[in-house]
Amino acid sequence: MKKLLIITMGFLFVFMSANSQKRNKIKENEKTKELSYNNIKWRNIGPFRGGRSVASTGVADHPNIFYMGTTGGGIWKTEDYGSNWKNISDGFLNTGTVGSISVSESDPNIVVVGMGEHAARGVMTSMGDGIYISLDAGKTWENKGLKKSRHISDVIIHPKDPNIMYVSVQGAQYGKSKDRGVYKTIDGGKSWKNILFINDLTGASSLSMDMNNPRVLYASMWDHQRKSWQMISGGPNSGLYKSTNGGESWIKMSRGLPGKIGKSGISVSRANSNVVYANIEAEGEKGGVYRSDNAGGNWIQVNKDRITIARSWYYMEVFADPLNENIVYVMNAPALKSIDKGKTFKNMNTPHGDNHHLWVNPNNNQIMINSNDGGANVSLNGGRSWSTQQNQPTAQFYRVIADNQVPYHVYGGQQDNSAIGIKSRTNNGGIDWKDWYSVAGCESAFLAFESKNPQLIFGGCYQGIIERWDRASSISKSIKEYPELSLGNAPDTFKYRYNWNAPIISSPNKENIFYHAGNVVFKTTDSGKSWEVISPDLTRNDKSKQVAGGVPFTNEAAGGENYNTISSLSISPHNEKEIWSGSDDGLIYLTKNEGKTWENITPKNLPEGIINSIELSSHVPGKAYIVMMRYKFMDFESYIYKTSDYGVSWQKITNGISSDPNFTRVVRSDKKIRGLLYAGTENGLYLSKNDGEKWFQVQLNLPIVPINDLYIQDNDLIAATAGRSFWILDDLATFQQKIDFGKLKILKPKPSYRILGGNSRRSQDSASLAISTIGENPLKGVILDYYLPQIIDSSDLKLDILKGEKIIRSYTSKKNKKFKSWPGGPPNQPVLKTKKGFNRFNWDLRRENLPAVENIFVYGDYKGGVVPPGKYSARITYNNMIDETEIVVLADPNINTEKENYYNQERVLISIEKSINSIHNSVNKMRKVQNQLDQYSKSLDSNDNYNVLKNLGNEISEKLDLWERKLIQPNQKTFQDVINFNNQLNAQFMHLKSYVDGADPEVTEGVYKRLEDLNNIWNELEINLNQIINSDVKKFNKLYKSMDIPSLIIPSN
Repeated sequence: MKKLLIITMGFLFVFMSANSQKRNKIKENEKTKELSYNNIKWRNIGPFRGGRSVASTGVADHPNIFYMGTTGGGIWKTEDYGSNWKNISDGFLNTGTVGSISVSESDPNIVVVGMGEHAARGVMTSMGDGIYISLDAGKTWENKGLKKSRHISDVIIHPKDPNIMYVSVQGAQYGKSKDRGVYKTIDGGKSWKNILFINDLTGASSLSMDMNNPRVLYASMWDHQRKSWQMISGGPNSGLYKSTNGGESWIKMSRGLPGKIGKSGISVSRANSNVVYANIEAEGEKGGVYRSDNAGGNWIQVNKDRITIARSWYYMEVFADPLNENIVYVMNAPALKSIDKGKTFKNMNTPHGDNHHLWVNPNNNQIMINSNDGGANVSLNGGRSWSTQQNQPTAQFYRVIADNQVPYHVYGGQQDNSAIGIKSRTNNGGIDWKDWYSVAGCESAFLAFESKNPQLIFGGCYQGIIERWDRASSISKSIKEYPELSLGNAPDTFKYRYNWNAPIISSPNKENIFYHAGNVVFKTTDSGKSWEVISPDLTRNDKSKQVAGGVPFTNEAAGGENYNTISSLSISPHNEKEIWSGSDDGLIYLTKNEGKTWENITPKNLPEGIINSIELSSHVPGKAYIVMMRYKFMDFESYIYKTSDYGVSWQKITNGISSDPNFTRVVRSDKKIRGLLYAGTENGLYLSKNDGEKWFQVQLNLPIVPINDLYIQDNDLIAATAGRSFWILDDLATFQQKIDFGKLKILKPKPSYRILGGNSRRSQDSASLAISTIGENPLKGVILDYYLPQIIDSSDLKLDILKGEKIIRSYTSKKNKKFKSWPGGPPNQPVLKTKKGFNRFNWDLRRENLPAVENIFVYGDYKGGVVPPGKYSARITYNNMIDETEIVVLADPNINTEKENYYNQERVLISIEKSINSIHNSVNKMRKVQNQLDQYSKSLDSNDNYNVLKNLGNEISEKLDLWERKLIQPNQKTFQDVINFNNQLNAQFMHLKSYVDGADPEVTEGVYKRLEDLNNIWNELEINLNQIINSDVKKFNKLYKSMDIPSLIIPSN
């Protein structure tokens, strides 16, 4: 009994201790949630290569203004015909995917957006949350209902009364919903009425208004449904409808139309209201373009070319020209134009092949905007040429990975484009088009390489295509395991089934070992020359779901509907023989012997869904985090599970993550801190500091956009977004640090490479940077994060950078109120942020700025010289609080040089800086002397008794002026003046500083010679100055004193 009591008490102690630890973790997580991360920001590195857009519009009476709705990336606006685009929806939208956008013709300040793209794919498609309206031309937005509409195809605003609007709701694609059909508001979106509803599987795919008689409406109704393995496009309830009373009643049009149809688009001509066009998916040759010449009373098929209806579920948009009844456009791959009422079509040369929308200006049909899978583009000549899409950072990426180069490169497959590699930073002002390049694979690529030597890159594509790309030659080679052509075929005929985004990974510890997954796992040890199957089928292998991807009229077999495939694959960082797999039908398998045997470790009662990520802990063997997505079952809960015993037991960890319209896509664990987790969701980023017990959102400046994948490299967090390209959060120290909330703290930064390029625009609002076509570099030099326990208002916060005990750079929180600048003048000193919580600052690896001479233009800069690699420290002080941390500056490994060269460079720069300091300080001092002489001259001017003193003063001023003109050039006022006027000694020194002050530290022989010559010149001029001071100035002072000049001088006149 006594023994039992001891055991029981011991158990109770352990139980209470565990619960106490759990409570402490939750408390710590809650405190972290309350922290402010003030100016800690993500940066968008690009690429500036547009992603899919299915909605765009212009402003009829302002032909330079256009709006673009993107899939995932929100709403964008251009005011210069597409030369520059700016996001105008960040901070207002709760979801990022736009299905339709419209501007009121009677009041162009009113812009209405329907969310959720209507070209609803089986992959890379996000749902929306209804209607957003702006009353100020896009400056602000407000949600106006229809939140469960999911996918909206069209928004139409009454041409005279903007309070009247119509919305065609396509509705949920993966299940039944009553939120479908055509909706109407008569009070500007305050209330909505469903005016056309067929059933819970039939939505409105197209809506058109007769702008000559706004009571007349035409609607395309689409009976459709998506399953994980199939697109059902068409059924008995699809049809074309017309209303003549503003939607109060509808008639189904049928004369001349096919009896059974799939998806359709419809458009009435503004030039002739009797002419109505429809593009119809139907059986065989019944599909194609139809026209009615009597306002829908009768229809005739005018074109049956397959090109108008291929891949019908994805396209089918038709647009009647507003000024010419004979012109009609059909959006497909490619965009098509007819000038004979649809009888024949010719290709339009748009920048991207997959086209979804077209808006034509009703006042001038040469002005138009097209939306396609590469973004939006404007034409001013009827489609003969278009604006660029290389200025839109709206790319959609499936996955992300980074290598170990310095700087590291980021890789991913861009939907509707190619797979790319892109530098994470450059030595220039930003990341440009020249800093990214195509690699192996295509739009749906998983990418893999040997992290230590990324010379060979393996990349995937749909239907199991896999390539090997050689960096040296930039040549790709196809290396698919069994190279059958799968396009167009049903999966039950394949030897292997592959996910659209089939996993490819490399062994973390062994060279030249790669894995590729279909429904089985493949392994190669010879760069893809041969492959070994190392697993059985690791899916449910349900033959009933391995059928044609599209029915009843149009097959779909690009690969997005392939089912029973492996969707995630991961290798343990502790044991390269340990491989985990997850399938798109919800199964998880594990092998500990490199495929000899596999064990099903799926969590008990886990429903069917996509295992989208498997994250294996780098801290604890056998610990894993898996994420399953069930949006294809209309289930928007997050499914995050963790195991610490190789899948024997699982725990669901989703507390704190919001649901519909949000769900989790990926989880990654911090490489430094055990239990620190990052979750990418449909609508942003979440963080947990207690191993998933509690999550909270940490969005910072990251826009609301689906995060498909996350990757940690060099202690940076990289996000692959579905609509806003790649984003990087530099240095995760603020999340990794345990904070005493009552103390001042400066965090130890990660070792920083001596890379001089950086972002000089960081102080600007992230939205204002959107007009740039350059990806953002990190802050220059070393990123320094510090924690303030309170707001600092009046007291001075100070940050010193030290080398040993010597301060080489200082910053404060006080603005220099006396600071002045001018063209060619000095930059203002950055000031420290003083908000409570975490603040971010950067040291640019330079010593103190150089002094300036007021209003003197200098061809050069005032930056202090760059420091060499080595150890430094950062000390922060406030009142009686002080904290200090080490800074490690690493040499750039891309620069092949001797260590001594860095110190030679430093010595030369210090010598140059010393001379510039001496010159500018001397000039400033002598200018003060001249000012005094001018004052004396003016006050003594009326008294001839002091002429000797005045004349002596004038002589000194002339000598100082002559001396100064050998040092500075006052006539230079602008950059071009450096050509027009001689550059004097200070400019020569500053030029030499710039010449030496580069990333490559080697000092050339010519520098030493030039520095010696310049110093000799300055020495002579300094001697000259000393002679003036010691002789002339001394003589003036002696004479002044001897003349006993009164303090107050009464003029003689």
